[in-house]
Amino acid sequence: MALNSATWRPHSGFSRNLKTTDAVFRSKFCRRVKFLSDTKPASLISDHSQKSASRGVSVKERRCASSSSSASVAQSLEINVKSVPTTPFEGQKTGTSGLRKKVKVFTQENYLANWIQALFNSLPEEDYKNGVLVLGGDGRYFNREAAQIIIKIAAGNGVAKILVGKDAIMSTPAVSAVIRKRKAIFISLMFFTYRANGGFIMSASHNPGGPDYDWGIKFNYSSGQPAPESITDKIYGNTLSISEIKLAEIPDVDLSQLGRVDYGAFSVEVVDPITDYLELMENVFDFSLIKSLLSRADFRFVFDAMHAVTGAYASPIFVDKLGASPDSISNGVPLEDFGHGHPDPNLTYAKDLVDVLFGENAPDFGAASDGDGDRNMILGSKFFVTPSDSVAVIAANAKEAIPYFSSGPKGLARSMPTSGALDRVAEKLNLPFYEVPTGWKFFGNLMDAGKLSICGEESFGTGSDHIREKDGIWAVLAWLSIIAFKNKDKKPGEKLVSVSDVVVEHWATYGRNFFCRYDYEVSVLSECESEGANKMMQYLREVAATRKKGDKYGNYALEFADDFTYTDPV
Repeated sequence: MALNSATWRPHSGFSRNLKTTDAVFRSKFCRRVKFLSDTKPASLISDHSQKSASRGVSVKERRCASSSSSASVAQSLEINVKSVPTTPFEGQKTGTSGLRKKVKVFTQENYLANWIQALFNSLPEEDYKNGVLVLGGDGRYFNREAAQIIIKIAAGNGVAKILVGKDAIMSTPAVSAVIRKRKAIFISLMFFTYRANGGFIMSASHNPGGPDYDWGIKFNYSSGQPAPESITDKIYGNTLSISEIKLAEIPDVDLSQLGRVDYGAFSVEVVDPITDYLELMENVFDFSLIKSLLSRADFRFVFDAMHAVTGAYASPIFVDKLGASPDSISNGVPLEDFGHGHPDPNLTYAKDLVDVLFGENAPDFGAASDGDGDRNMILGSKFFVTPSDSVAVIAANAKEAIPYFSSGPKGLARSMPTSGALDRVAEKLNLPFYEVPTGWKFFGNLMDAGKLSICGEESFGTGSDHIREKDGIWAVLAWLSIIAFKNKDKKPGEKLVSVSDVVVEHWATYGRNFFCRYDYEVSVLSECESEGANKMMQYLREVAATRKKGDKYGNYALEFADDFTYTDPV
């Protein structure tokens, strides 16, 4: 057994106060913790149950009476980095948003570790050496164990600091927000300056969670956007030739406690996953306006968190800040298996919410979000808002209803499969418009170039340039802002403008687009064969090539049918 020393410091807002000195901060409160651990880990994957940092650990704690006595607390032994031999796994190529596989695939020894090390092998050293990386996830099964693996490999590769959400929870939009906020100047206790260079998101998005279901990992870059193809292609290439993993020999971090622990020059800070994101939302929206709506006796609001990550955000935002009733939040506790549900906010998997909104005495407004908090569904009383209409309505009303857009949107964009409702808004408002492939990284590139403000996908994803991810709670707050703005002068007893009123008025102004999406379910124990899908796509290409503008299909005439291609305007 070998002795590793570490320093634990409770979470503090010191980094926001540049006048706070190292000595003053340390003199207030600090602990010294010594960890006894085996320096030769048997495996990079631990048992599923989260092991407390204090189990099998000798802990000594004392209050620091002065800055002089606390000076020694900062000193700790340098960490050892072990080279772990490994061999490549097939099939570690990322899709549109990270690497997703079954949990049983990721829990193979070194499977996750290989991908994480391949990522570090793919990045320029200046993008992570002595830098800060953010780590969060949607709360699904295997996240806690995966977080420990990621932390140790990050330390082994020279990362200076990991910011991780409490209990390894942080929504995808919040990770993007934290990266963007903290990529400015980050102040450590020794006043070295760091910037947040990117972050890891542990999520399989809207897919089910649990031992027999899905897990995923992706990396977001320095603007908070999903890593570009230039990086993901390098990662895949390196997974094919990887031979060693650089692993820091440090104990597991107790992710249930807010605070900071140091191991030599490396530190891990467990942070509140809500604070930075909530602060951003307050800067984007007029919370007093929204609160005036949610506090009305004649307006009823419900939100279904689907036992996913937004359950951690729903009560602090909608109840504590905006005054909604506590019973307006359903399925508000994040669970590793999402309560045996499928955390996809649509008419099929959010059926309980749909039944409420289409039932007797229905609420005025309902919404749901998905596993990692980046998707949304909007409902009114007996009314469903399609994702394509939702982003168009937000864009059409953003300037007057949302302070962040008080100067008007810079531009609008949608993914190729999304209906043309947003196109109509861009044309009428004389705004630049872009049609991009599926994948939020294509929107992020336009945002970084200052060309895009509001965008959306037909797969229930909506967002803006406040971050570089789609954002479920942002979309809900945008809709509440629009409803609140249109009812701000309504007196008690007067009929309120409803969700359906807003959409019908939008159709009357801009026209209406119709849209159909077909989802094909695949057994959890099997994978979809690509041969049939490729044949279908080839058939569609052949059909499109023989059709021309003006061809009649019943009462409809063809405008165009093409095989979509994209050239990035940036």
